[in-house]
Amino acid sequence: MTTTETVLDERKVQELEEKFDPEMRFRTTVPPATWIVTALLIGLSLFHYYTAGFGLLRETTHRGIHMALVLGLIFLVFPRTKRDYDRETVVSSWHSPGGVPLSDWLLAIGCALSVLYIPWVFDDLAFRVGNPSTTDVVFGSILFVTLLEATRRSMGWPLPLIAIGFTAYAMAGPYFPGLLKHAGSSWSQMINHQYLTSQGIYGVAIGVVATYVFHFVLFGVMATRIGLGQLFLDIASTVAGRYAGGPAKVSVFGSAMFGMLSGSSVANAVTVGSLTIPAMIRVGYKREFAGAVEAASSTGGQITPPVLGAAAFLMVEFLDVSYQTIIAAAVVPAFMHFFGVFMQVHFEAKRYGLRGLTPEEMPRLRESFRQRWPTLIPLVLLVAILVSGRTPYLAAFTGISSCAIVGLTTRTSGNRPANWALCIVLHLILGVVGFVDLGANNDTIKLALFALAVAIALAGWKLAGITGRISHGVLVEAFHTGAKYALAVGAAAATVGIVIGVVTLTGVGFKISFIITGWAQAIAGGIGSVLPAFLYDPKALTLFAALVMTGVVCILMGCGIPTTANYIIMVTVAAPTLVQLGVEPLVAHFFVFYYGVLADITPPVALAAYAAAGMAGSDPFKTGNVAFRLGMAKVLVPFVFVFSPALLLVTKGFTWYDFSVTFIGCVLGITVLAAALSRFMLVELKRWEQLLCLAAALLLIAPGLWVTLAGAALVLPVLLRQVAALRLAAAGPGVGYR
Repeated sequence: MTTTETVLDERKVQELEEKFDPEMRFRTTVPPATWIVTALLIGLSLFHYYTAGFGLLRETTHRGIHMALVLGLIFLVFPRTKRDYDRETVVSSWHSPGGVPLSDWLLAIGCALSVLYIPWVFDDLAFRVGNPSTTDVVFGSILFVTLLEATRRSMGWPLPLIAIGFTAYAMAGPYFPGLLKHAGSSWSQMINHQYLTSQGIYGVAIGVVATYVFHFVLFGVMATRIGLGQLFLDIASTVAGRYAGGPAKVSVFGSAMFGMLSGSSVANAVTVGSLTIPAMIRVGYKREFAGAVEAASSTGGQITPPVLGAAAFLMVEFLDVSYQTIIAAAVVPAFMHFFGVFMQVHFEAKRYGLRGLTPEEMPRLRESFRQRWPTLIPLVLLVAILVSGRTPYLAAFTGISSCAIVGLTTRTSGNRPANWALCIVLHLILGVVGFVDLGANNDTIKLALFALAVAIALAGWKLAGITGRISHGVLVEAFHTGAKYALAVGAAAATVGIVIGVVTLTGVGFKISFIITGWAQAIAGGIGSVLPAFLYDPKALTLFAALVMTGVVCILMGCGIPTTANYIIMVTVAAPTLVQLGVEPLVAHFFVFYYGVLADITPPVALAAYAAAGMAGSDPFKTGNVAFRLGMAKVLVPFVFVFSPALLLVTKGFTWYDFSVTFIGCVLGITVLAAALSRFMLVELKRWEQLLCLAAALLLIAPGLWVTLAGAALVLPVLLRQVAALRLAAAGPGVGYR
């Protein structure tokens, strides 16, 4: 798995990321633009690193500085069109200094000034809200327009068009029919609400990105640079590689572990897939299946604790719960997703007699651990601080600092006592900063300790000549790259603030909830008219219909916008409907989150599947279809935890009995469903067995003891026939089983 013929080169990986993920299509620049952009990106990372460890600024000031740097940099980093990106020649002249058009420099400056205007006049905002001045409207209009353009550049047209549509609705309210009609809003009123209050652009979405998400993106980049991702892949190869269809199982395990560092489905697919996809093809998997396995596994990165995706941090703010609660709730559904993919991979391998990896093809785990075990320290520290109840951004600060310490003080081999001494001393100081309450002078003492740590580190590198697994240049590059990767999500969060602002300004969220509830009741009534009376439960059928409609909308929205933006919009518009129908808020938010993630493997716009198809050399649409089939557990499990919230562990009224029945039923149901979709259990399934397994799987997965037992009874004749066929195959060659 580590030989050169199975690993795609880094340039190929980068090309695929840029091709299928618009958030990665960065402009090529030349000096002086390169120097300016690099300095601003590193400054953006340092700003968040410092405030995470030593205290956030006033809310509006913190969000303003973050947004000014993010949006301004987008105009310098992202080209205006894909056509501009495809041009290889970089021209520097008076109207394009550094290869960046003069208009983009002006847009960046204008956007940054309009953002910083709010922190500048913050003390007077109490007198301006509701009565904006001409200057307020002008600056607000500049931000509104430049924000939409920045979002379009960094992730395409869909999200800006949604924001424009909501804005048009707010201003044209009197012209809408029926329930959607409202008083309407002038442009001045719109700017007042979106720009001068915390209900719009400066709202909770941009706040979460500025205080949580950015830090964990940076942590993921740092952890990858020091070698933690490679250690995870080596562990996955050793654990699963030797069994039937080994590389595909490595893909599942590796993506699950790598997902703890990266919340991006596309980044997971191309990073892990560069190792696993060529190996899957080499042992006999079809190209479409190889790409689909990696795509389906990689979408799990956004739902895998402890880091998850950006939406997890938004849940903390929206629900006002601790991050530990979100982590605990995510554990079992994430397991179900990876278990579902794993079982289909296993049955596919058995059906076609695919081999595992030979010892020569697998890494030596003992050697890998010997070289890379220190890279686990940052992750352990991060999880420990999260579990201890401290803030996620302090945990990220500690994790980033630990990555730097491990990377700069330890080697992959040949560590001297001085290396370990410096590493231990710096971690002890970091532990005091992260874990110990230092009283009223907390920030001052922290700064003093941090300065001491830097002095000790510099002395160690200078006097003892200590070198580590990364250089200072790699550390700087990680801060530069981490900031680049966080630009698009920052723009998306600010633009989604426009949507939230329209919802709070017009009250359209309640109207949409009323409409969805009415449709769901009508659908439930139609279904109930053909069901026997003892099976008709109006409340459950209404909820089921509402869930189906919400899930479909989530997937459709996810085809054009990233998971984070999708989650925020659907939580604002659709989740209240589920809550009105009796679903716990935590459960409703997880349902919307999971279906938003599912869009990454749902054609026609399945970004993770298309990226994996590019690596596998397969048809993108076919790869997306297979990936959706492999991710079927992610389709069904959200319905399960809505009707049986015990699966999330931390919901109200949790009992171990409910959890056990639901968990066992899900495991059995997903196994039977995987067999039906793969047409193989112990031997190849006949058509009647496949249909019976599909019906049994739905009953097994559905919550409730009696329903689970009914499903088990349905699958029993299939299992008996399979055992008999297997024995027959074992008794005589060439019969039934391969």
